[in-house]
Amino acid sequence: MNEFFVAGGNKKMGFVKVELMKRNHKVGMNYWHIEFATKYRYKMFSKFKYKNLVEACIRKSAKAHGIKIEIIRVMPEHVHMLVTLPMDMDDSEAFQILKGASAYYFFKHHSKARLRYPRGHLWSKGGCAVTVGYNQFSDTVKYILNQEQHHAIA
Repeated sequence: MNEFFVAGGNKKMGFVKVELMKRNHKVGMNYWHIEFATKYRYKMFSKFKYKNLVEACIRKSAKAHGIKIEIIRVMPEHVHMLVTLPMDMDDSEAFQILKGASAYYFFKHHSKARLRYPRGHLWSKGGCAVTVGYNQFSDTVKYILNQEQHHAIA
């Protein structure tokens, strides 16, 4: 197990533990940087309560399907995550689970959002999923943690 120190500006962010997963005939890392946006890039998560709600919805759907979320940052119109996928799951299946189930839970707890999205499509089509290797791990963590500064929100 290795630890990467992650610093953000003048603030100390802490350590992120990196563990090699051990299977019958494999040892390795399976980290993915996943990003997806709201449909039409509407700023649905500008309010703190909706930001927390969608994060909880994403975490709930991930936990139910064995996806481990290491880091998540919810921005007003998109989400960045560093996740570990189960060995038998590919990125397109993870997108389907995370986007579909989180939208279901979000609309279940925030029914007024259906006024903006009457068909129930909270997320836009597609997204970005990139594997994160050992050498890019700390840079990816910094990038995700510093999203507020990157988008000049904080």
